[in-house]
Amino acid sequence: MRLTIIGTGYVGLVTGACFAEMGSHVTCVDIDRGKIENLQKGILPIYEPGLENLVVQNFKEGTLAFTTSLEQAAQNSNIFFIAVGTPPGEDGSADLKYVLQVAGEIGRTITGYSVIVDKSTVPVGTADKVREAIRAELENRGLDLTFDVVSNPEFLKEGEAVNDFLKPDRIIIGADSDKAAAIMKRLYAPFSRNREKVILMNVRDAEMTKYAANSMLAAKISFMNEISNICERLGVDVENVRKGIGSDARIGYSFIYPGCGYGGSCFPKDVKALIKTSLDNDFEPLLLNAVEKRNNLQKKLLATKIISRFGRNLSGKVFCMWGLSFKPGTDDVREASSLDIIRELTNCGAAIKAFDPVAMEQQKKNFLQNGLKPAA
Repeated sequence: MRLTIIGTGYVGLVTGACFAEMGSHVTCVDIDRGKIENLQKGILPIYEPGLENLVVQNFKEGTLAFTTSLEQAAQNSNIFFIAVGTPPGEDGSADLKYVLQVAGEIGRTITGYSVIVDKSTVPVGTADKVREAIRAELENRGLDLTFDVVSNPEFLKEGEAVNDFLKPDRIIIGADSDKAAAIMKRLYAPFSRNREKVILMNVRDAEMTKYAANSMLAAKISFMNEISNICERLGVDVENVRKGIGSDARIGYSFIYPGCGYGGSCFPKDVKALIKTSLDNDFEPLLLNAVEKRNNLQKKLLATKIISRFGRNLSGKVFCMWGLSFKPGTDDVREASSLDIIRELTNCGAAIKAFDPVAMEQQKKNFLQNGLKPAA
């Protein structure tokens, strides 16, 4: 099958490379000419274990291509994946500007029946807006083409994204037409050889499933961090508590490790977006509010402990930090707790010596964007 993936970030690049690896012909589109030229040379904009080999090999074999022209990519494709960013707005809502821009361009480009797939994480109701944007452009062209909009959320863990895509737990497909559902099932057939992994539902259900999944995982992290704080005050070893509750199959061991709070490009943004969606629909999300509040406090907890130990004047003291990304195995520093800790300590006069095996350059850029100047 021939696909067009619009956006070459974490989601788009992994999606394109993995579909190409499993036999599809994929063209990835991005407006950033420099990024596209680098990808054609085998230079990736992100670090993700195993991804570089997939990209380089499939590009050489001709199953994966890169271009800045959607019109060129669309010539041999009728399946379009939208995988652009949905950054949080000031009010916490997901900014759909880029998604709708792409939808409009698709409407100006397609010439026959097409399936448009929302791969980006988007709020419930986004497929309706994408459909309207495409239809408006088709009407401007005087065309009456049929098309379907599908929700196919990603469930990729950064640092394990390639394996998650090639060996998924489940494949959520939200489709409101049998034709689109059949096309999507055929596309994903190579990923379901040992058992059926596709779960079909309507579009709005699929959109909500993504937010519910990430919010649930964020809730587990905040819950365990809260338990850890209680344990500390009671003289209890939280590691033993973690083992004790994790052995219960209803709870499990995943996402119950106490730490400095969650970060990254998904959990913080998605929890905020679901809170905003709830409030917009006259519902007070008490639990989600608590999850976010606990996480915000947790990200500053280590710095608070250091200041409590050494006092607020940390001039002349040097602290070492191992790890700058929001989790191991990735160079993604978005919403990483390291930035909160470094900011708190440097505000008190401390110097920081930090190292990360893959995220050094990304965090240096992040420091500059947040008003922190790394030493030479």
